[in-house]
Amino acid sequence: MSERPKHSVSVAAVVVNDEGRVLVIKRRDNGSWEIPGGILELDESIHDGVRREVLEETGVEIAPERLTGVYKNLKAGVVALVFRARVTGGSIRPTDESEDVAWWSDAQVVTGMRDVFSTRVFDALNGRRPTVRIHDGSHFLD
Repeated sequence: MSERPKHSVSVAAVVVNDEGRVLVIKRRDNGSWEIPGGILELDESIHDGVRREVLEETGVEIAPERLTGVYKNLKAGVVALVFRARVTGGSIRPTDESEDVAWWSDAQVVTGMRDVFSTRVFDALNGRRPTVRIHDGSHFLD
């Protein structure tokens, strides 16, 4: 009998401000610019998890509006649920998890993020239905 597959579930948000800019963080652990998000806790709802992760990483309170994509990293065994969201309070600031926090334009997203993260931003900005994609941590496979 084979061992059961082990996956983790992460949640993230593409938070857009009134000027159409996207909230991004520079992670402390690897210096990568990404949308805020992280691993969903076992005892929390999906929406509570995305709100918690964004607040912990940016200082901003949000309201998730809609699911925009489901992404599986085949190498890491992570399934990410990405939501479009709007700000409801707080103000951006670096945290224990983020070295920097900023509002980026579309052009900055294209030049400053790895493809597996910038695609999530544009799926959220352009799509009406959730996108489902798989990747190897660096490149999309579908």
